[in-house]
Amino acid sequence: MPWGDHSAAASASGYLYQTSWALLELLRQAPHRPDQAITVEMHDDIAWEDASGSATELLQAKLHRKATAGLGDKDTDVWKTLGNWMARADAPDPNGADLALVTTSIAQPGTAAYLLRPDAATRDVPGAVKLLEQAAEDSKAQGTEAARAKFRDLSPAARMHLLAKVRVLDGATQPQDIDAAVRLALTLVLPQGEQAQSRFVAEVRRWWDRVAVDMLAGRRGALEVGQLQAFLQDLRNGFGSDSLWTTIEREDVAEADIAQYDDARFVGQMNLVSYPRDNLRRAVIDYHRAITQETQWLDDSLLELHELRRFEENLRDEWARAFTDMLDDVTGGVGEYDPTTIGEATKVAAGKRLLRELLDSTSVTIRKHYDDPFFARGKRHELANRSGQAGIGWHPDFATRLQAVVATA
Repeated sequence: MPWGDHSAAASASGYLYQTSWALLELLRQAPHRPDQAITVEMHDDIAWEDASGSATELLQAKLHRKATAGLGDKDTDVWKTLGNWMARADAPDPNGADLALVTTSIAQPGTAAYLLRPDAATRDVPGAVKLLEQAAEDSKAQGTEAARAKFRDLSPAARMHLLAKVRVLDGATQPQDIDAAVRLALTLVLPQGEQAQSRFVAEVRRWWDRVAVDMLAGRRGALEVGQLQAFLQDLRNGFGSDSLWTTIEREDVAEADIAQYDDARFVGQMNLVSYPRDNLRRAVIDYHRAITQETQWLDDSLLELHELRRFEENLRDEWARAFTDMLDDVTGGVGEYDPTTIGEATKVAAGKRLLRELLDSTSVTIRKHYDDPFFARGKRHELANRSGQAGIGWHPDFATRLQAVVATA
């Protein structure tokens, strides 16, 4: 489907390019605009604004399949863009917002778009005014009539002021090259290692996609450069030797992921102590996130296997101490634990307390500065999913109870 038509596919491609290019613009310009903020679909396709919320630059982003499409003096994109800008009260104001047309097309010599490029050797605002004045008179296209009429209604000085603020940024980065350009713009903050760098860039894109969607939906206004800097610093810290970065979020767990664990051992463990069903569902989500997250960290070489094994041993040691204390408590501290002398209600209550206590514990972490609680919770469930000496449990009699279930299955 051609990108330039009015199909849903074309619109989607345009929006994807617009938001992707906005990220690239943000990363490239942030060092030069430390006190400004970027917006999407507020003042224009993309815009920069100052601390007061006033637009300082408006950018229209145009994606074309053909290398020279859309930049002729009579073309719809040129006049549609000018029409949008002329609708603003500050359009003819020389001190108003700067204006930029960002396009993947290449402006051809002899066109107004070519003369409005920022290249000092070819920039010619008076020449561009004359070409557009002629096009405004000669064109008969109904789709551009309103914009051409607005342009004709401007005074000669206002036309000059308007186009003096316009820059045509042709030959913009193609969609397929955006990721590489984003990666280049992030060079100074990238972690070491090819896999870690790829994950870092993917997390920046993921974060920006959420920001952009919120902007497009009207749930968010501007993103300040300072907020970008804070995010990048946090993300970079998450790729340090004593920390990690969570990439598997709660919303990444689908219903099908949850349903597959209905008969899992760790679910049976929680059922033995009558764990609330709503919290059981949350536990399943923690479990799935944790095993998916550790796999991704290992695959990306962000985590070493020996670190994971040490973490598991620390969790198991923490559990063993707490489990022994639980058995001591249910016997009143007198003698060895004898399952035949303790009532089931007491056992269930004690096991549930143990489960809650350890799921709330943050004393064991996989790295010094990584303490996202879902991971330790999920790993405890993963240990409870194991059989034999490698496994842990909550009910005082979990080992024999689960063996009996297996034997009768």
